[in-house]
Amino acid sequence: MSAGKNEQRRILAENRKARYNYEITSTLEAGLVLQGSEVKSLRANHASITDSYASLENGEVWLVNTYIPVYLQASCFNHEPRRLRKLLVRRRELLRLFNSISREGMTLIPLRLYFNMHAWVKLEIGIARGKKAYDKREREKKRDWAREKARLVR
Repeated sequence: MSAGKNEQRRILAENRKARYNYEITSTLEAGLVLQGSEVKSLRANHASITDSYASLENGEVWLVNTYIPVYLQASCFNHEPRRLRKLLVRRRELLRLFNSISREGMTLIPLRLYFNMHAWVKLEIGIARGKKAYDKREREKKRDWAREKARLVR
């Protein structure tokens, strides 16, 4: 992703633990089907995707357990904060997701929720495999050794 593209989007929510708990093999950008009050709440920078995931059901991709709080000014036209939200992906991408998920241990994890340059809400989802505890410890050892090596070189 180029630097110009990053400057043109405003990140609303980020799943920072995803790269620690999962090994991300590839990423995909998807749109969301939202209600008006949800978009208003997102414009006020209120959202959480830390405990959410995506699932494939009946040939569609659904975002599960994403928290978008109610927009107080919407009164009776509000939405459920943790409702299922449909993700918009192309047919070819859907087939690729289905093939990836059908393999052992792969899952769809939301990485970033943002407004793109056209002010549309987009979700970056990653096709991921869960890391074991020993994988996490090995990564920490490598990081510590690289840090120590840099100190010794200085």
